Amino acid sequence: MEFRVKRAPRIEAEITVPGDKSISHRAVIISSLSNGVCVLRGFLASDDCLRTVQALRALGIKIEHPEPDMLIVHGKKRLLTAPAGEIDCGNSATTMRLLAGLLAGQSFDSRLVGGATLSARPMDRVILPLRKMGANIVAEGPGETAPVKIHGVKLRGARHELSVASAQVKSALLLAGLFAKGKTTVKEPSQSRNHTELMLDYYLVRTVREENDGGISIFGDQVPESRDFLIPGDISSAAFWLVAAGAQPGGHLLVRHTGLNDTRTALLGVLIRMGAQVREAIEEVDQVEPRGTVEITGVPLKGTVIQGREIPQLIDELPILAVAGALASGPTIIRHAQELRVKESDRIAAIAHNLRAMGVQVVEQSDGLEIQGGATLRGARVASFGDHRIAMAFAIAGMFAEGETIVQDVECVRESYPGFEKTLDEFVSSKRVRLTTPVISSLTPTKTDEE
Repeated sequence: MEFRVKRAPRIEAEITVPGDKSISHRAVIISSLSNGVCVLRGFLASDDCLRTVQALRALGIKIEHPEPDMLIVHGKKRLLTAPAGEIDCGNSATTMRLLAGLLAGQSFDSRLVGGATLSARPMDRVILPLRKMGANIVAEGPGETAPVKIHGVKLRGARHELSVASAQVKSALLLAGLFAKGKTTVKEPSQSRNHTELMLDYYLVRTVREENDGGISIFGDQVPESRDFLIPGDISSAAFWLVAAGAQPGGHLLVRHTGLNDTRTALLGVLIRMGAQVREAIEEVDQVEPRGTVEITGVPLKGTVIQGREIPQLIDELPILAVAGALASGPTIIRHAQELRVKESDRIAAIAHNLRAMGVQVVEQSDGLEIQGGATLRGARVASFGDHRIAMAFAIAGMFAEGETIVQDVECVRESYPGFEKTLDEFVSSKRVRLTTPVISSLTPTKTDEE
């Protein structure tokens, strides 16, 4: 499967994006531990999220899927049962890492396996802190990679000071803390996505934000209260279209019903620094995850520097921001992003390889990239490297290139954004005015995103 992309006509559209991937994983896990039935709406039925659903079913949780974006989860008061066999996480690192934390404190043994891409990713970053809590867990692959064998034991609470901010590791430790004796505290060097903490609070699990050092603490032996939950659209999916419109002078896009959690909107600040006109409006919601509308108007972008504390909150958006840098005038520099080396692919190397193929000057650093923007992109045949965000980012690059761009091996896009190809076809179609909903309204200028 491949994407064939040509230069897009002017963007003037209003869209929605599928449910948030990170929140979908966490919602189904925490609701499975609750004391009753939970209805989840807006669930992302992607390959990755469905791996988490299948894993929880294997652990004895009844989960109904009556509509594509709706789950009915029958919580069992934290009572999980031993799986009949190995749990296949596919290529979902979120599934494997969060389940490692969940399963470490059970009364049974389990084994987590994954596909080729996941089996090449390191698991020591979650295994080592779990062992500090008494977990009996080992990565059986070379270099601390999957499969992951877990011998369930009674855990004890511990204090963890992470050297790298990671929402997956933090979430695994908080889930383990639910099954541990005493208090478990996780402190990060900078704040990563906070969906797990917000969702635990929403399901009435007591957590404490440590005032003196910013750590988050949880106490063991708590049962989440069953509650229904509405999952907002994924701003990491919206990022591709926001960059496409923002980099196109005169382009105009509204993305409605998307998540606007403040640990996820650093993308908007970067686009504002690059010159795009961006506004966000948070709708009134009765749940903990804010959602609303983002409006962007395109201008000639200018390069920027992306580094430091904002990197953990941009880790999924950096591939498409690298494309934005290629479309901007002047240099764009990405630093302190060595985490990109151990994602679904080595994203630093993948981005550099594909940008060069399209005629962009790039210097690859150990922890980032220096991209010289302003050159006219040329269509090329580029690889996805089995990485969904690389595939989608370079489909957007193809919308600005001369000639045709072919992105190869894009089946991986189904892991996070099953409807991406349809929306892409609409954006690049000369008949798009009849295919997509035109902008019929604009935001009131009541709130402007700040850098």
